[in-house]
Amino acid sequence: MYRVWDFVSTYSLLLIGGALLALVWANVSPDTYHHVVDFVLIEDFFIGHAHEVNGEIHRTLTLHYLVNDVLMALFFAIAAKEVWEAIILEEGSLRGKKAATPLIATLGGMVGPVAVYLGIAAVLGVFEQVHQGWAIPTATDIAFSYLVGRMVFGAGHPAIRFLLLLAIADDAGGLLILAIFYPSGELAPEWLLLSFGAAAAVFVLANWLPLKLDRGRELQPVSVWVRKTLSFWPYLIAGCISWYGFQEAGIHPALGLLPIVPTIPHADRGFGMFAEAEEHLHDLLNSMEHALKVPVEVILLFFGLLNAGVEFSAISEPTWLVLAGLLIGKPAGILLMGWVGARVLGFGLPEGMTLRDVFVLGCVAAIGFTVALFVASVAFDPGPVQDAAKMGALFSFFAAAVALAAGRLLGVQKVDY
Repeated sequence: MYRVWDFVSTYSLLLIGGALLALVWANVSPDTYHHVVDFVLIEDFFIGHAHEVNGEIHRTLTLHYLVNDVLMALFFAIAAKEVWEAIILEEGSLRGKKAATPLIATLGGMVGPVAVYLGIAAVLGVFEQVHQGWAIPTATDIAFSYLVGRMVFGAGHPAIRFLLLLAIADDAGGLLILAIFYPSGELAPEWLLLSFGAAAAVFVLANWLPLKLDRGRELQPVSVWVRKTLSFWPYLIAGCISWYGFQEAGIHPALGLLPIVPTIPHADRGFGMFAEAEEHLHDLLNSMEHALKVPVEVILLFFGLLNAGVEFSAISEPTWLVLAGLLIGKPAGILLMGWVGARVLGFGLPEGMTLRDVFVLGCVAAIGFTVALFVASVAFDPGPVQDAAKMGALFSFFAAAVALAAGRLLGVQKVDY
């Protein structure tokens, strides 16, 4: 349990603290809160919010942009690292037939919320005002869903591994949605050549070339020198270049480190983000993740503080649409597509798991929070609609109570080690 609690405390507790502080602050003194959020750090900088002045593009670096668009790139890099290892490693959790049903269920867990969100929006006659927020309820907060899953199923239940597979795949889908459907400005895809060029250059110069020069040399002196002397610096420089390429390309720059993550040397296997053995992997990729623990913790504190400040008077249709998408669409979609994968397509379920467990697991996965809050901040311009959608993301914590109640009503048997 220590490893689970350590992860949740690292990536979630300060986030919750920042979000709660923001809620109180925004409802007690909204003017001062928004003044801090929009505080200008540097005018006419090379990074920041773009605006046109006399036909020329100028950028202003605000505190909100610094956190959401620059520093959150480190959080998404960690998510990308987990997805990358799950796909590329021989023992990766997203490889082979064992991942088929969870991956199919993930599709349902993304399509179901979108269908519920847009369907209810059309019935209520607010489709035009809120349709941009369709991706908000597709999110799953991996840390909190895992913790609640342990409470519902117990540590040894096969549904826990199913949930982790689904959450990792959900992260991958969320990253693609952000990149494709939520550009940060006018698209200029030629700038992506800079990002992928930086990734290719750092892979060749700091990874492939040293290994080639060390071929046939038992002590691998060049690779050791690069690792010990240059360490993470080549990847940091490449990451900054890639981030800038994403900003100029009009793709959300918080995703700017994604092309660099696969170029970093990594272990031949991964034990999973909640395994104690993961702490003992000292390849460069895992070492960098461990070094980012405290910085990302602080970044998430400020992310919650600068994004969750919503006045309760803002609660309106988008709040209920996001909640309906998460609390209705996600469990229903996961159950339906889980059934298709297990029964119709014949991939089956893990031994000891039933479709009732899949439904309860879908309720657990309805906790959106972190990524849902992030998507709400990019889906809508600042204003009442964005605030209402953010409130729906915050209220998704009620999914924990729904999951606990569903587990009890459906007779889910907890399985401890």
